[in-house]
Amino acid sequence: MKADHLIEMANQIGMFFDSLPDREEALTGIAEHIRKFWEPRMRRTLLAALDGTAADADAQEAGFTEIVVAALTKYRDSLAPAATA
Repeated sequence: MKADHLIEMANQIGMFFDSLPDREEALTGIAEHIRKFWEPRMRRTLLAALDGTAADADAQEAGFTEIVVAALTKYRDSLAPAATA
């Protein structure tokens, strides 16, 4: 899948969870949804796209919303697929 399509999908998930009054619950919800329902290749591509941005401003230029950047950054370890041997 192309990174821009995955960013768009992640932003849609972020928009849903951004409506929650508790920001921590929203960040956790975004990360959990992506971890549970996205296959490893999708998560790897999304995280690589985030890595390609040097700062939050660059991430927003790449199309990421602020809440998605926050969720991916905070829960990166649990989102990164296990390395294959």
